[in-house]
Amino acid sequence: MAFDVLWLSQADIDTLGITMLEIMDEVERGFVAQGRGDIEMPAKIGIHTRKDCFNHSMPCYVGGELDMAGVKVVSGYPPNQKKGLPYITGIWCLLDPETGLVRAVMDAAWITAWRTGAASGVYARHFGSPDTKSVAIIGLGVQGRMNLRAMIEVFPHISEVRMFDPIAGQSARYQTDMQPLLPGAAFVECANPKDCVANSDVIITCSPIVEKPQRYVRAEWLKADCLAIAVDYDSAFDAETMSKAVSFTTDNAGQYLWTQEHGVYFQNGYPDKAGLHSDLGEICAGTKAGVRTGRRTAVLMGIALDDVMTGHLIYQKALERKIGTWVQL
Repeated sequence: MAFDVLWLSQADIDTLGITMLEIMDEVERGFVAQGRGDIEMPAKIGIHTRKDCFNHSMPCYVGGELDMAGVKVVSGYPPNQKKGLPYITGIWCLLDPETGLVRAVMDAAWITAWRTGAASGVYARHFGSPDTKSVAIIGLGVQGRMNLRAMIEVFPHISEVRMFDPIAGQSARYQTDMQPLLPGAAFVECANPKDCVANSDVIITCSPIVEKPQRYVRAEWLKADCLAIAVDYDSAFDAETMSKAVSFTTDNAGQYLWTQEHGVYFQNGYPDKAGLHSDLGEICAGTKAGVRTGRRTAVLMGIALDDVMTGHLIYQKALERKIGTWVQL
């Protein structure tokens, strides 16, 4: 028996005009559900067809009053950038929790880009200093842009954005794209990571995730009071940055520890279970409190929970606006 499925392309999603603040609020609702024990979310499973490349499957069910489910099939191929192809590609499927039927299929690159920035924003809401004025971004691609969008929503007094990317021309393109969102801020191109992070209130690393990281951002370069957010696993910050911070947080403790135990990421000095201050479920549900002073650090892996919350928001707005193409399966 055939049934209708809503197809939403990246262009379709763009027309909906969803804001970073809306996604941050939805992602935070998801973290509250996580903190209450209302989600089922196995760790990412995947295959790796080339060096430093991944193809992941990411399912999640959010129970309780939310009652929504979905699964993402996503690929990350750093070599694509030199080929003029996107680093992240994939699709996300909205599932009916009652019947298991697919209700919608949509572009996953859009979801991944926006929900990843949104998770950083949620973390910054609970750990950031209200007086934050300077943000350093390492890696000026899609995530460099999305994470700055999220910081703008949290910190109203940003006056300086420090930029570093090893690819020539990235800083100029980044400033052209992002300056309109912060017209009064100075955008400073830095020659190296050390100059980029020095004296910054918030440091966010958005480099490609690799199996053998260089960890080129050193704890000794950071000032005593700062927020250090890794959206690139353990590729950029050295172990001391995370292990000797006043707090170390991740989006989902179970997934972080599972990934660490399987012996590829978060090795050689990154915090283990004893070194975890919290995950964002505990923080957003209120069972633990954020810290506002000292070096506060986070590894935000990007989890299927965020995809479900963002994808469901897209689906609801698409139905309201009658956007997308209905197809039969």
